[in-house]
Amino acid sequence: MKINPATKSSFAPALSVLSQTFFAITLDAVNNLSDAASSIITIIGTKLAGKEPNKKHPYGYGRIEYMSAMVISLIVLYAGITSLKESITKIVHPTAASYTNIALIIVAVAVLVKFVLGRFVKATGEKVNSGSLIASGTDASLDSVISLTTLIAALIFIFTGISLEAWLGAIISLVIIKSGIEILKDTISQLLGEQADPALVRDIKKTVNSFPEVSGAYDLILHNYGPDRYQGSIHIEICDTMTAKEIDSLIRRITYKVYQEHNIILTGVGLYAHNTHDDLAHELEEAYRKVVLAIPHVLAMHGFYFEEETKTVRFDAVVSFSSPSRKASYQEIVDKASALYPDYKVYVAMDMDYNEL
Repeated sequence: MKINPATKSSFAPALSVLSQTFFAITLDAVNNLSDAASSIITIIGTKLAGKEPNKKHPYGYGRIEYMSAMVISLIVLYAGITSLKESITKIVHPTAASYTNIALIIVAVAVLVKFVLGRFVKATGEKVNSGSLIASGTDASLDSVISLTTLIAALIFIFTGISLEAWLGAIISLVIIKSGIEILKDTISQLLGEQADPALVRDIKKTVNSFPEVSGAYDLILHNYGPDRYQGSIHIEICDTMTAKEIDSLIRRITYKVYQEHNIILTGVGLYAHNTHDDLAHELEEAYRKVVLAIPHVLAMHGFYFEEETKTVRFDAVVSFSSPSRKASYQEIVDKASALYPDYKVYVAMDMDYNEL
């Protein structure tokens, strides 16, 4: 088939620009490469995190996943900052947009690869219950949309002559930087120690309270050693007539059931004694509770016990993290509790709810 010379000449500009290099596509390729590397690092990190505990690392290797996430965030941030710098340069000193057939083909393939890789990584994360893998897979899928947008911008330039390359590069760069900051922020927060899932906390306390000998479960502390890898401790309130033999049996049953139902190792179960046959103790508890809970930023009072022989009262008061001064709140509790019954010695332990909602 012969091509009309006029038609052939009308295609010439488009054909000529296809022999050059397009800036936004290059940045998107860098983004794709960094995300692919991030996904690989995440998978390797997750595999290493699954190693069994040993003498040197008795708590296991679960936190490697957080370290790998930090490496990923730095890679993403570097790619984003570098590309943003180049984009700003292009905006201030614009040049003619250009790209090659090969560049367009590579990005088109990248769209498909990123989408498939994203689905695979996310599925793997769901299989091993890894939040970082799920997030990485979701991020990869979203990045395939960014790559598709880059292709659309290229086609717009080819057929309309409108150049969006520098601005598109800046937008992509900001998206990359935002992603890097979010990953780094989440990772640092996890390494510092975050509040446990409120639903998990409620379920564990419900399990502990299911034992008839337990009249209350408090002070649950969970230490995270990787995704879904917790060790912790809890306090239970029991009657003051239980023997050491009965308490030992109860603690063993509690730790076993919590491990079976929640896959969490309770390394310690503390005890609060509860006055069993003392009407005065119950009256005092209600009186102190009324005074203590009326103080701002006091969330709860528990572990109350009264010793009539020594005229001693002791309890724990939970002070909220929202208190401007937890020390001042504690002193107010001590002062008002001591003034309530001056003849009694009051020992107050300032407590905190590590899972405060």
